[in-house]
Amino acid sequence: MACIADFIREWESDCDYIVAHTSGSTGDPKAIRLPKSDMRVSARATNRRFGIDSSSVIAAPLSTDYIAGKMMCVRAIEAGCRLIDMPVSNTVTVDRKIDLLAIVPSQLESLLLQVDAPALIGNLIIGGAALGKNQIKNIVDRGFNAFATYGMTETCSHVALKRISRHDGCFEAMPGISFETDRRGCLMINAPDYSFRKLTTNDIVELISTTSFVWIGRYDNVINSGGIKIMPEQLEAEIAALIDRPFYITAVCDEKWGEVPAVVFEGDSCEEQNLIDLLAEKIDHRRCPKTAKAVDALPRTSNGKIIRKKIC
Repeated sequence: MACIADFIREWESDCDYIVAHTSGSTGDPKAIRLPKSDMRVSARATNRRFGIDSSSVIAAPLSTDYIAGKMMCVRAIEAGCRLIDMPVSNTVTVDRKIDLLAIVPSQLESLLLQVDAPALIGNLIIGGAALGKNQIKNIVDRGFNAFATYGMTETCSHVALKRISRHDGCFEAMPGISFETDRRGCLMINAPDYSFRKLTTNDIVELISTTSFVWIGRYDNVINSGGIKIMPEQLEAEIAALIDRPFYITAVCDEKWGEVPAVVFEGDSCEEQNLIDLLAEKIDHRRCPKTAKAVDALPRTSNGKIIRKKIC
């Protein structure tokens, strides 16, 4: 696992790019060459957004193998501020004031247990995977000034932020970024200050304005069941209160309908039929999962994001 010192050596080399790796949640992990100039643009935008300057203290218990950890280093370099070298662990301890802390959802639980954490952390950014409803409630109840991030390795971390609140809001563009959608309804990122200029994603969104959107789900996750398009992410949010364990919705092949929804959950196979019966009482039959599959543990990336696998 790479450390901050390793990254700094790479950053200070004569090479004009940094090699970063995608998480692998939507395909095989791959190496990407990111221009250092793009990383500087991204870092400066985040620093402006959160008022990070030479007097600030920032931290991230994240590996510099991945973009989130790398970008915290670049933000510190660009601002000339202090970067705390925190252990990469799901147990995160904060014992001093931090102006900007970056984590992934799997690290949240330990922060929620610390009584003084909300007062010590000026801004908390959470990325890498979607937050659950209970996690959002706990963040709000504890009083964290927290934001969900939207971005990817190719965009040098986040290009939009959403304040975490009791009411699900929209993602707001970072400085210099604007949005549009393609014919599929997928987000297109306009970034004139970056080398890539424009990037088309596979994320279906509801565009609120040229600088804001509501994320709906992944185009490549859509389940086409007899012509009815089912978004797994929306269905997951709808049934989250009914399932008290990690799960995800995926597709299973069906001779009559082509595909039907299925729920994959952590548990025992003896619970499968009971779960299907419960969901059938609550969910419209056209969208309700038709089968359930129990597994010992859901496949996840290193930052905790579930790797969706079709049962077909």
